[in-house]
Amino acid sequence: MPQASKTTIFETRLGFYLAAIGSAFGLGNLWRFPYVVAQNGGGAFVLLYLFMVLLVGVPFLIGELMLGKISRSSLVPALHKLAGERYQVRDVRESEVKPAPWLRWLLKNAGTLGLVTTMVVLAYYAVISGWVLHFLMQLLVSLFNPERFHADGALKVLLDNGWLQLLLTSVHLLLVAIIVANDLEFGLEKWVGYCMPVFVILMIALAFKSLSLESASEAMQFLFYPDFSKLTLKSPGQAIGHVFFTLSVGFGSMVTFGSYLREKMYLPMAGFRVCTLDSAISLWAGVMIFPLVVYGNSDFGGPQLLFQTVPKLVSVMPGGHWFGVGFFLCLYLASLGASIGLFENVVANWREMRRVPRQRGASMVALIVFLLAVGPALSSSVLSGVRVGGRGLLEFLDEALINWCLPITALVVSQVVAWLLKTELMAAEFNDRESAGSERLYKNWIFSLRYVTGPIVVIALLLQLIAQF
Repeated sequence: MPQASKTTIFETRLGFYLAAIGSAFGLGNLWRFPYVVAQNGGGAFVLLYLFMVLLVGVPFLIGELMLGKISRSSLVPALHKLAGERYQVRDVRESEVKPAPWLRWLLKNAGTLGLVTTMVVLAYYAVISGWVLHFLMQLLVSLFNPERFHADGALKVLLDNGWLQLLLTSVHLLLVAIIVANDLEFGLEKWVGYCMPVFVILMIALAFKSLSLESASEAMQFLFYPDFSKLTLKSPGQAIGHVFFTLSVGFGSMVTFGSYLREKMYLPMAGFRVCTLDSAISLWAGVMIFPLVVYGNSDFGGPQLLFQTVPKLVSVMPGGHWFGVGFFLCLYLASLGASIGLFENVVANWREMRRVPRQRGASMVALIVFLLAVGPALSSSVLSGVRVGGRGLLEFLDEALINWCLPITALVVSQVVAWLLKTELMAAEFNDRESAGSERLYKNWIFSLRYVTGPIVVIALLLQLIAQF
């Protein structure tokens, strides 16, 4: 087999898993998952979410990793190769006939939509990461002077001061850009590798602390007892959108990671493990956060849910300020790892398509994302009067991007993989001499991708559309 034109940098399985989980597991699991579950009634939505992870998330994630590994390219150049418009070391297309003009247009624009979605998500993601930094700094100061920390006041100061949010956003983006500019091998894999063990320890300790609260029983009933009457027409689409968001599917990140994998990496098992770990962490985050929500007697719902409840709790519980520092440190490590993965995805595509040096690409992406973040950062203050569909700018972007743009991009990429990528190359990725069922596994996966998962995503999008009227 000809050598790939791109250097494989994940030399160990552990390095890949750390990077993939670090990218997938961020604010989506700790900040977004609880309030989306709360908006959709609790346990029934959790079951729906887990069902969508297995039925849709696993096949789509394997597909994106496979596209990257076979093409040795990030999302945009990989789709251009399938359109027959870029040089490739080996033929990765199922047919030698050049695709029809409409299909070439779709291939090129699907990649562009994925990158635009990634940058806009990064923009408001950086704003929320700035909120985390704000509370982390406030609680660190409170360790020396507990009387100065006021939970409601800290959130109000933040929401009323858009320029403070912009400053915190810029700090976060600067840190991410510096890490990515230092090259992925010494940036993403190294930093996430350092963060993950600390992260796991903090998550375990914080969850057990939450479960010791008197509200734990009521919270667990809400989280795990299904009441299907609380589901709406929007729920399937929101579940799928959140699956894609937490797995980084539809952004192109997993295509980029796939292009960095060594040849011997067994993709089906890698994809399944990433999905399993990410789902487990989401559930663990719910176990950690919902006792705090119930304990604080907070109304369920909204992006501010976490920031309304946790600070109130830590301000009254014994040793709460230390608890709060650990919690927000944990949360920031998660957001940092996910931001690095999304940021690297954009830089990698830019480098391949425009031959931009890594340092310059990181600087340009940071500047663009910062400019895109101005709107979300000012949405609760200067731009508070701007409403779209009755929602503020940040809430509107979250719903539009996660529940619409991500599923559409992921759907197109999955069908491209299922129908246009060379069959023998995909089958080879499933071939495992030690497993007699590997051939059947490949047939089930390709059938699911072509005839099951695609229609499910389309139906979920249609139900969302109907619910708008």
